[in-house]
Amino acid sequence: MTVPSPRAFLRSLFDAAVAAADPRRILPPVLATIPRPAPGRTLVVGAGKAAAAMAVAVEDAWGDKPGGRIEGLVVTRYGHGLPTRSIEVVEAGHPNPDEAGEASARRMLAMAEGLGEDDLLLALVSGGGSALLTCPLPGLALADLKALTRALLACGASIHEINCVRKHLCALFGGRLAAAAHPARVVGLAISDVPGDNPSVIASGPTVPDESTLADARAVLAKYAIAPASSIARHLADPANETPKLGDPRLARAETRVVVTPQAALEAAARASAEAGVPAFVLGDRIEGEAREVGIAMAGIAKGIGRGAHSLPRPCAVISGGETTVTVRGKGRGGRNVEFLLALAVALDGQAGIHAIACDTDGIDGTEDNAGAILGPDSLARAAAQGLDPKAALADNDAYALFAGLGDLVVTGPTRTNVNDFRVVLAT
Repeated sequence: MTVPSPRAFLRSLFDAAVAAADPRRILPPVLATIPRPAPGRTLVVGAGKAAAAMAVAVEDAWGDKPGGRIEGLVVTRYGHGLPTRSIEVVEAGHPNPDEAGEASARRMLAMAEGLGEDDLLLALVSGGGSALLTCPLPGLALADLKALTRALLACGASIHEINCVRKHLCALFGGRLAAAAHPARVVGLAISDVPGDNPSVIASGPTVPDESTLADARAVLAKYAIAPASSIARHLADPANETPKLGDPRLARAETRVVVTPQAALEAAARASAEAGVPAFVLGDRIEGEAREVGIAMAGIAKGIGRGAHSLPRPCAVISGGETTVTVRGKGRGGRNVEFLLALAVALDGQAGIHAIACDTDGIDGTEDNAGAILGPDSLARAAAQGLDPKAALADNDAYALFAGLGDLVVTGPTRTNVNDFRVVLAT
């Protein structure tokens, strides 16, 4: 069979993946299993790109049910808010933290510390929560944490490495939120955006015992030759600043559930592909590494399909997820998904019958206004016709400008969820 419109088909798969991670769809059955405290308070806090939609889902599920009034505060990225009734939504900076996030985190900490044994703290966390809740521990300054965050992002550190450092510098991370709420019951609901779905990594694990150590955080900085502010260096060297660990009595009444994963979103897209008559193969949701190197690797797979070197039929859709990184060397406008696509395009060199899409499921690729882009076998030829140089754009981390010039950006606006990157290579 043929795929009548590869671009529309690829976009439909991305839409299916995003819909599968919509908090308003996935949270109601989970909330139905959580008992509300009859005599106590229900405090809802949270952070992340999905925080506002998660708060709306809680209000819709619990707002008119017995169990006392719902109150609380969640923080999301600028432009990702939604109107709510009783849970306040604040917008703050991402990926670079700002004062609005710090102030909200301090308010959240004070709320948690005011809870008693009969109360429930419901923590809603999703990707982006680490930047949005950056709140320096005593003796540290937000300006120094912001500078450190920028350095980690620019050097290509993985999300696991970045959050390992953050957990040891911030007041709510690494189980500290749950510890502050003790002796209240704590239930964390997490939408995973990290390879492996480790709840201690999602939004830096505010309700989860921390598996990492101060030594691990120091090792990350040493690996990338990052010299932090002297106050941060002293803090990371002091054993008294270690995060709560497994067995800490303050976390005895805390549990965290991962309610949706990147793999679930990929499988939803695979089902949509199969229903359209195109066999789909999910490589997995844990593909990491430099975006351009992953692009080159995927080009190798695509070329193999093209010459019949694999047992995969044509047409077929090869679906993958994960979180790549970009080591910034140029001065262009990028994003890891468009950089992946541009590297894929250069490596394919116009091979016939290969189309692709790469998008961030939160609707924002890096710091730009697009979710990602779509690539066709004619992309390089169209770029040349417009005087655009793909190799030069790649060298300058300027993939956004190239795909914008081609009119091939995917622009969705905020999706208010986040299950990491979504990629499909379609061989027709």
